[in-house]
Amino acid sequence: MITTYEYIKNWQKALKAEIMHLKKDGSTKYRLFNGRLLSNNHAFTYFFDSVSHIKIPVGSSVRIEWGSKKSEGRILSSEGKSVIIEIEENLGVSLSEVLLVYDPWELLDELFQRLEEMKGSKRKRSRIKVLLDPSIKAKHPEDKIKSNVHELILRSKYNPVTYVWGPPGTGKTYTLARVAANKYMKGLRVLVLSHSNQAVDVLMSEVSLFLEKKGYKNRGELLRYGSQLGEAIKNRPFMTATQLIEKHHTGLAEDKLSLTEERRLLKLDLSSSFSKKDTERLLHIEKKLGSILDKIRQKELEFLKEAKVIGTTLAKAASDSAIYEKEFDLVIVDEASMAYIPQAAFAATLAKRTIICGDFKQLPPIASARHPLVNEWLREDIFHKSGVSKSVEEGKLHPHLFLLKEQRRMHPDISSFTNKYIYHSLVGDHKSVWQLKRDIAKRTPFENQASVLLDSSGAGEYCMIDRFSKSRMNLWHLLLSFQLIYEAYIGGTRSIGYVTPYRTQAILMEQLLEEIYGEDLKEAGIIAATVHRFQGSERDVMIFDTVDSDPQERAGMLLTGKESARLLNVAITRTKGKFIHVCDYSFVQNKVYNNKTWSMLAKHQRLNNKMVLPNEVGKWIKNQHPRLQWMHARKLEIVMGDILSAKSSIILSLPIGETLTKEWISALNRRGNGVSLTLVGTEQPPGLKSDKVIQETFPFPFIIIDRQYLWLGVPIEANRKALPPFVAARLQSKMITEYILSQINDGQ
Repeated sequence: MITTYEYIKNWQKALKAEIMHLKKDGSTKYRLFNGRLLSNNHAFTYFFDSVSHIKIPVGSSVRIEWGSKKSEGRILSSEGKSVIIEIEENLGVSLSEVLLVYDPWELLDELFQRLEEMKGSKRKRSRIKVLLDPSIKAKHPEDKIKSNVHELILRSKYNPVTYVWGPPGTGKTYTLARVAANKYMKGLRVLVLSHSNQAVDVLMSEVSLFLEKKGYKNRGELLRYGSQLGEAIKNRPFMTATQLIEKHHTGLAEDKLSLTEERRLLKLDLSSSFSKKDTERLLHIEKKLGSILDKIRQKELEFLKEAKVIGTTLAKAASDSAIYEKEFDLVIVDEASMAYIPQAAFAATLAKRTIICGDFKQLPPIASARHPLVNEWLREDIFHKSGVSKSVEEGKLHPHLFLLKEQRRMHPDISSFTNKYIYHSLVGDHKSVWQLKRDIAKRTPFENQASVLLDSSGAGEYCMIDRFSKSRMNLWHLLLSFQLIYEAYIGGTRSIGYVTPYRTQAILMEQLLEEIYGEDLKEAGIIAATVHRFQGSERDVMIFDTVDSDPQERAGMLLTGKESARLLNVAITRTKGKFIHVCDYSFVQNKVYNNKTWSMLAKHQRLNNKMVLPNEVGKWIKNQHPRLQWMHARKLEIVMGDILSAKSSIILSLPIGETLTKEWISALNRRGNGVSLTLVGTEQPPGLKSDKVIQETFPFPFIIIDRQYLWLGVPIEANRKALPPFVAARLQSKMITEYILSQINDGQ
């Protein structure tokens, strides 16, 4: 039998393998541009702009790649769409474009060190042993149980480890918060942990709200510890170090705010101009701000000593001695199914009692290295390795597994699939869900329908592989999904989610929404993200874009691989009242096995009359956004008008082997003087007067006019896979057109 000491050694080997992989093949990349050298004193400091928000902690190690060259660096400042990086070597005075590569391997190294310390602690090793082998008899008095909350209070009082299975919408946060509050009221110290900041925020906020209703006034006893705080926690009084600093150390708070604002304004100036004076001032502010932050850190440690309920992330707990050197009465690990097993074990060593809560039917931990120990310990969750989930597969509940079995989040038309196919009828609907979610289902799009499959079959071959990230994207699905978002917004919904398995598709939607809605996006209540980022969230309306379609030869592993059922479960169960599945149904029929969850979902929706066919596109599109217009692809008046009105450039893509009709050739040849015509993807048709031909292959035709108007679905003659009704879409988006052009190797 393997010993706890041997477990720890295996975990360290797994972490080392993952760290080595991340150092060698960083997976998170950001495109940076407009790079300027700010300073070359001792090191080379550069300022860059970015097309997307960069969320990298200050001080993190990064790598800069440009061409075949690579250089190591460190983040000095990262906020919004600009970043300041200290780089080891001189890259020149200016850089047009580079790749920023970041992977948080340093956090894994901290966890490695905590494991090393565990080897010398018999107490910590004994806690790990009980966590991995919860075979001792449950000691809580079952005859005294009064409610779900009371049962968990009793379990966590009498048993060293309690596993909580909390399927979506079953009151996991409600239950855990009341257990934490109960321990606090009894004078015990509680540590709340999760892999995500959002999960910690939500749980700590719920604890605060409950205690407030009970008459308790938080004067620092509840502390949300960390820097990346979300909306759920910012409005709760005196829960963060920032709020406590503002109350007790006003001068420090004002100095930080003033310097931060001055830095922001200077960065805006640097984005448009380059002044030596501004550069020197910015570097001075960074130094002064660092000193202020050091003082704030000392005050934060004082607050930490006084707190009774502390919430932070697993990564923060493993890297901050103010947490890992302390002893608690109870540790609660939320969303434990997404935590590495060594992280869960580390958490269990910090307290006398442990609650491990999560849903092993949702997403597992994410690891990148190809190594057997990584597969065993970093890609699997603690529920499986402890044997707790195995008992469920055998049709029974483990003695130390507490199931929350009544969901209150989803409309029953949505939960009918997950209740049956994911949770094997162990979870049911609370009677309240019909009434509570009916109002959402009434709204557009698809009035009075809660679960809909929008079939994109026959539109053409739009699924591509991004040439930088190698992630899949689908422009037709992107526009359909934007239209759905717009219909929901016009219909009065202010809680809308767009979710997809593929990072590139999620980023494109996020940037399109930012471009069109601007500063109103947050108020509109619209969020676009990958499925992994959405775990732990919920929205009134969810649009699930599966992206996969022709001409891809097979469905992606995210949708059909080993963990695909868990991914699909998360995508569905984020929804409260309306779930719209954007899917190429013919692709699923032809390329996906019947026993795969994606195929089962599509067929479940079809058999329950929840499928909207391609020929119904004219019925459900009721509100045309000024920047996205839909029309019949054979009505050419508008596209021809755009061609004749072009001011600088026309870029036309035709799939290999396709040509143009005389009508199209005539219109293109009549373009204005000085308007360049670039042909992408095929040889020049006879009679067409183009300025440039690029031998690049796109599976679908498109037209880009003046680098801001995109036409999809035309010319219809070149859209070989399109079936009636022939639909064209006209999008005004500089961001999307620039993205498409970035996919052309010629670098248009």
